[in-house]
Amino acid sequence: MSESKVYFVGAGPGDPGLITVKGAIYLEMADCVIYDGLANPALLDHCRPDAETISVAKRSGHHSFKQDQINALVVEKAKQYKTVVRLKGGDPCLFGRAAEEIKTCLEAGLEFEIVPGITAGVAAAEYAGIFLTDRDHTSAVCFVTGHEAEGKDHTDLDWDNLAGFNGSLVIYMGMGNLAMIARTLIDKGKAADTPVAVVHQATRPQQKVVKAALSDIDGVCKTQDIGAPSIVVIGPAAAGINGADWFSERPLFGKKIIITRDAAGNESFADALSLQSAEPVRFNTIELVSLADMPPVQKALQQLGDYDWIIFTSANGVRHTFDALEDMTLDARVFADTKIACIGIQTATELAVYGLNADFVPATFTSTALAQGLVEMNETAGKSILLLRSAIAPDELPKALTAGGATVEDVSVYTVDQRTAAAEEVTKLIGMIKDSQVDWITFTSSSTVDSFFAQIDIEAVKASSVKIASIGPFTTKQLANYGMKPDVEASPHTVNGLIDAMATG
Repeated sequence: MSESKVYFVGAGPGDPGLITVKGAIYLEMADCVIYDGLANPALLDHCRPDAETISVAKRSGHHSFKQDQINALVVEKAKQYKTVVRLKGGDPCLFGRAAEEIKTCLEAGLEFEIVPGITAGVAAAEYAGIFLTDRDHTSAVCFVTGHEAEGKDHTDLDWDNLAGFNGSLVIYMGMGNLAMIARTLIDKGKAADTPVAVVHQATRPQQKVVKAALSDIDGVCKTQDIGAPSIVVIGPAAAGINGADWFSERPLFGKKIIITRDAAGNESFADALSLQSAEPVRFNTIELVSLADMPPVQKALQQLGDYDWIIFTSANGVRHTFDALEDMTLDARVFADTKIACIGIQTATELAVYGLNADFVPATFTSTALAQGLVEMNETAGKSILLLRSAIAPDELPKALTAGGATVEDVSVYTVDQRTAAAEEVTKLIGMIKDSQVDWITFTSSSTVDSFFAQIDIEAVKASSVKIASIGPFTTKQLANYGMKPDVEASPHTVNGLIDAMATG
């Protein structure tokens, strides 16, 4: 046997959060990933930057790769690399043609492993509030392909038994033959008024659910332009239960939301939005640049014990501070003789990652509240305070602390540079805004406002139906400088607060 190994990994039905833990681990290990069109490309974020990724997407009538070509490609890459992942939508062995690819691997003497995935039929039903089995009504499920192999001179489907089946029929790849399937089942004796549900783009923010009687379902789907990829559920269970369609009932379901932070910030923001069934549109407007090697930073971090209070005004400030400490072979023990204040819960949570608890976090996450709180605690008069924050942070906080009698040193541990997007990225985003394809634009800092409108036509935004969401007062103030008034402002002034504000705004 070869030292190479091919992992047939189920990618799940579309929601990237539905990949299995083992599947994600093998994606992280992979030298090469060969993925099909039903596997969410977001799963490639698990891969190493140097891993080769190859799309072998195919759709009925629009094949970019033939199955024989895919089989050959798997073998070719397994001879080139040690670890190859064949990433297949849903479960690899349920209508996924894994058997054909595994036979090719066996013939080539390749070792392989199968990692099951959440199959689309089960996930589509559950994301649509449909229970495929129910003690009172449905005790059996039958998974059926609606598209058999090309060139077959016979069918393996027993239409008489399928028509008489009293449980839930779950049909994969059936949209191209939906009219024939419905007509055949009715001709074989299935009631024309049997409930049918078609779940399009299951588990994704674009999910749509269409329900109709068996005799009408094809026409209804054509009227509503519902095509592949879709799962068809036929039987009593397809009627669903009122109020059980939890996925589409989320306030941000299907909302397309532009996020404008730095790359890492947008990644975490996108994850949080995806949990709310929204569709994040990443537009990285800024880049964070460390100032850890600058003399003022190194001097301040070597003398932390000389200060009464250390103040962090962002999670980024915390991260860059501890990166600088690591470079200096120092750690959290340097804070032993001083107190720490954080502007908000997200900053305090980031601090806790490094084993430290904030001594003070204001109830309202603003610079004004932070300074006022320290003044009321008699922690400013005669005190020495160090701010570790962004080079472009506003000066309201040091001014307020100084007015309270403190000696303040303001040290920049990082700065924020504007990021200029590629021309095609900008053009695409402006087009989406003009065509009302975007529901929200979010801003999490003054710098994101500046960088966004340095690239995106402000008049296009003003003329559109898109709503604006601001994380807090300083960001709102900067928007006002551009003649923009946000539709919502987060409270508390955090990313989660911003999501809650959009959900209710």
